Amino acid sequence: LEGLSQLLRTVERVKTSLNPRLDIQGIVLTMFDQRNKLSDQVASDVRSYLGDKVYRTVIPRNVRISEAPSYGKPALVYDHRCAGSKAYMKLAAEMIQRERRLRKSAA
Repeated sequence: LEGLSQLLRTVERVKTSLNPRLDIQGIVLTMFDQRNKLSDQVASDVRSYLGDKVYRTVIPRNVRISEAPSYGKPALVYDHRCAGSKAYMKLAAEMIQRERRLRKSAA
C-alpha cells in the first residue's frame, strides 16, 4: 500500500504544479492470490479507501503471465487461455465501459 500512497501523492503534486485536470481513471489490483489473506486485506483496504476508482476485475497471480516476458511475448500472445490473460481481457472490457460512461457523463 505504500507504493499506492506514493503514487497518489505524486499525482496530487503533478495536479497542483503542472496539470490541474490530471485524474486517475482507475486502480487495478494485480498479482492477487485468493488463497492469501494478505491479498484479501489489501484489496479490502484499497477498495475502502478509493471506492469506485478500483476496477472490479482483479488480475490473479499466474505463472503463465510471469513466464511470458522470458519468451519475449505479451501474456495474451504467450497464452491467451490462462486465467491471467482472461482476466486482462475482462479488465480491458471494463476499462472501455468505464471510459464510455465517463465520456457520456461529461458530454
